[in-house]
Amino acid sequence: MASSAPRREVTCLLCTQLARKVQKETDTWRIHRDITENPLFVLGWPGAAGPGCPWGLTPHSRGQSEPRAAPSPPGLCSCPFQDLQQVMVSGPNLNETSIVSGGYGGTAEGIIPTSTVKGSGLHLPHPGPLAAGDEAARGIAVEKFDIVKKWGINTYKCTKQLISERFGRGSRTVDLELETQIELLRDTKRKYECVLQLARALTHHFYSLVQTQHALGDAFSDLSQKSPELQEEFGCNAETQKLLCKNGETLLGAVNFFVSSINTLVNKTMEDTLMTVKQYETARLEYDAYRTDLEELSIGPRDANTLCRLDAAQSHFQSHKGKYEKLRADVAIKLKFLEENKIKVMHKQLLLFHNAVSAYFAGNQQQLAQTLRQFNIKLKTPGAEKPSWLEEQ
Repeated sequence: MASSAPRREVTCLLCTQLARKVQKETDTWRIHRDITENPLFVLGWPGAAGPGCPWGLTPHSRGQSEPRAAPSPPGLCSCPFQDLQQVMVSGPNLNETSIVSGGYGGTAEGIIPTSTVKGSGLHLPHPGPLAAGDEAARGIAVEKFDIVKKWGINTYKCTKQLISERFGRGSRTVDLELETQIELLRDTKRKYECVLQLARALTHHFYSLVQTQHALGDAFSDLSQKSPELQEEFGCNAETQKLLCKNGETLLGAVNFFVSSINTLVNKTMEDTLMTVKQYETARLEYDAYRTDLEELSIGPRDANTLCRLDAAQSHFQSHKGKYEKLRADVAIKLKFLEENKIKVMHKQLLLFHNAVSAYFAGNQQQLAQTLRQFNIKLKTPGAEKPSWLEEQ
């Protein structure tokens, strides 16, 4: 095996690594392929575009390849890796590139100049409908941004006003008469909710009692048929339990009607009024926030910018003042109507509850039935079926 010539001294780390790789490879054409596939050679190294090796390697027989140093400029290492700035300057012009089909080093048959592609059949779309759509989308985005901006400013002012009121540094508008009525309504609602909860518990327990009486009456009736010697006694108790069960179902219907009416009064009528109260309190907070903002601007210096802001603050203040006064009037009217409706409903329901309970525990079945007829309460029979749609018509 022929002895290899002494290697040329390299001066950079990259050259040293490539020299070691050249020394380890035995096939010179494989070395040529690995080097030419390196992306650095695509940038325009000398000899990279031709079939020859950039280091001047010539094909020899196996084991007889010897690297031949290519000429290099003075002052540089003996390798094709020049300064990066020089490479970028001497590289190919990207405006005059070509599209190559096929492998590296092939013929020029598959080369298509880009100058022929630019004007042949490639046309940019006209921006007519797309521009209109972009303008519409931009308008929607600007509108949403304005909404979010107004919401952010309003939230900031209201939060600032609320914190000032909590720490005692801000003033708030107070209507003593209206605030007293609102607090009384909230206290009444809490007490009515307690009554509703107890009435539902009474209904549940009484329903269990009625079901137990019904089962006990069935058991007595069955034993009266199977025990001839105690037939009369079991029969009397069975009739008593069935009568109590029937009266209990009548009382249960009256109590259910009472619970339903209380539930409507508490969770619908009072809740609706309290929702209006919450809107009123929010409007009051906004009104005070913009009132404070207007007062601060009125105290400050009067220049052109301040006058514009003062006019805008005055406009916002008047708008929120009108909203606050309108909601205050709505709350006063709803509180008045709620009080009248509450008295009317509770007068009827309390009278019903008293008469029904008294008649049941007195054993007066006729008075109990008359009480239900008086208040137009219809009991649902357990075996009754829902009427067909023809009967409902």
